[in-house]
Amino acid sequence: MNQSAEKQDVFQALADPTRRRVLELLAANDKPITAISEHFPISRTAIVKHLKVLEEVKLVSAKKSGREKIYTLHAERLKEIEDWLQYFDLFWDNKLVKLQQIFDQDTQ
Repeated sequence: MNQSAEKQDVFQALADPTRRRVLELLAANDKPITAISEHFPISRTAIVKHLKVLEEVKLVSAKKSGREKIYTLHAERLKEIEDWLQYFDLFWDNKLVKLQQIFDQDTQ
C-alpha cells in the first residue's frame, strides 16, 4: 500500500468512492477518525488507510488531540481537478455551439 499510495495523485485519490465520502464528511467540519469511521460499513483500519492516501496527496491533514487524530479538509487542493474539468467545459461548450449552428442551418 505504501509504494502505491506514494504514487497517488489527486485524481487517483478521488477515484475511490469511500475517499470521496470522507471528503464530504470533512467538508462540514474537522472530525476524528472515530466520527469518520462510524459512517462506513468497513473497519477503522480501512478508514485509516483511506485517510493516509488523502493525506499523501494533501487533501487532508491530521493533528493529534489527546488520543485521537483530528482530520481537516484542504479543499484548495481540489483546484487541480477544477482546472482539469474547465478544459472539458470549454470543449463541450464549443461542441454545443457547433451543434446549434448546424441545427440553425437545417431549420432555415
